[in-house]
Amino acid sequence: MNRDYSLGEFEQMLLLAILQLGGEAWGPGLARYLEDQVDRPVSRGALYATLARLEQKGQVVWSLAEADEGRGGHRRRRFELTAAGIGSLRTYRSALLRLWSGLEHVLGEERA
Repeated sequence: MNRDYSLGEFEQMLLLAILQLGGEAWGPGLARYLEDQVDRPVSRGALYATLARLEQKGQVVWSLAEADEGRGGHRRRRFELTAAGIGSLRTYRSALLRLWSGLEHVLGEERA
């Protein structure tokens, strides 16, 4: 795994949230999704700083939606993963599964 493109915990969660929401991966929706799914408050500053960092790392791209009357004519940015972003998640998932493997008895869980 290239250390220049390593991902932190929140970055991984955000990438997964973008995948889960698909075409509905807008900033505020991403924050709500993470708050709902992992019970983690997400500040607007942390969200957009992390999205910008992921964009710099080549993990995400965004596109502008058409202007929306309900938003005062402002356009929303929709985020999606790049091939590199998907590859990073795949690498992290594989590494974590290897590390978790065999610990079910310690954690009191059965194997899937």
